[in-house]
Amino acid sequence: MVNNKTIDARILSRMFLAGAKNLEAKKEWINELNVFPVPDGDTGTNMTMTIMAAAAEVGSLGEPDMESLAKAISSGSLRGARGNSGVILSQLFRGFTKEIKESNEITVTSLANAFTRATETAYKAVMKPAEGTILTVSRLAAERAVNAAEEHNSVEYVIEQAIAQGEITLSQTTDMNPVLKKAGVVDAGGKGFLLILGGMLSALRGEERPELTAEDTQEKADFAMLSEEDITFTFDTVFIVRKSGRSIEPFRRFLDGIGDSLVIGEDDEAFKVHVHTDIPGEALSEAQKYGTLELAKIE
Repeated sequence: MVNNKTIDARILSRMFLAGAKNLEAKKEWINELNVFPVPDGDTGTNMTMTIMAAAAEVGSLGEPDMESLAKAISSGSLRGARGNSGVILSQLFRGFTKEIKESNEITVTSLANAFTRATETAYKAVMKPAEGTILTVSRLAAERAVNAAEEHNSVEYVIEQAIAQGEITLSQTTDMNPVLKKAGVVDAGGKGFLLILGGMLSALRGEERPELTAEDTQEKADFAMLSEEDITFTFDTVFIVRKSGRSIEPFRRFLDGIGDSLVIGEDDEAFKVHVHTDIPGEALSEAQKYGTLELAKIE
């Protein structure tokens, strides 16, 4: 194991792009696992579109410093965020980048703190966090990262240990969540998150990203076990609002009253809403009290 003590912006940029490619290569596999919160088989696609929007911004930076890289990752992923899982992923990136944006180099301590802040930011974005999801996997991975940072002065070791704990937690998600148990799978979002970290670790080590093996592709959700009754609301509603400066807490409560699967992600300039509801028009009308509506997609 190479004892990498710090990560600079150039290395982090390469790691992020490798993480994005690793997820993209395996997005269909993630789709096959996707049964929660709705069995619609699109988590891999949504997470990939989210990270690829950020990767496009990262790729356009010439010689990035940590601040410009953090902004590209945070704002690119929020604007590209698709679905419940994509908005949560964008908030993991937002928390992570907020912690490191003012450093020239990431140390083991700032890396562990960034993992922790990523998880805290993602939890705040979700109205009703459920365990046995990407949130659980990222939280326990972050807790392990904090301890690992005290054990070895090696950023490689910290990421390696975070992934190892994440894999253990992922295997337990089937028993944590009744929907996953019914379908006989692990959480799709949690798996996607670990694929991103795996790609990042490979790039840090200077390795090619790992290829998908036969064992990796075998696990699929039994969609026949899940009925249409599991879907409560009709419209998957996603929109971006450029902030006016007004607190969005009342809006969060309003949306919670008209739907479910509510996630609100934000960066410094805008917030993005994902909600399942029967009255998307009312959600969009109310949104305009909190800023300028920029983009809406209702499916």
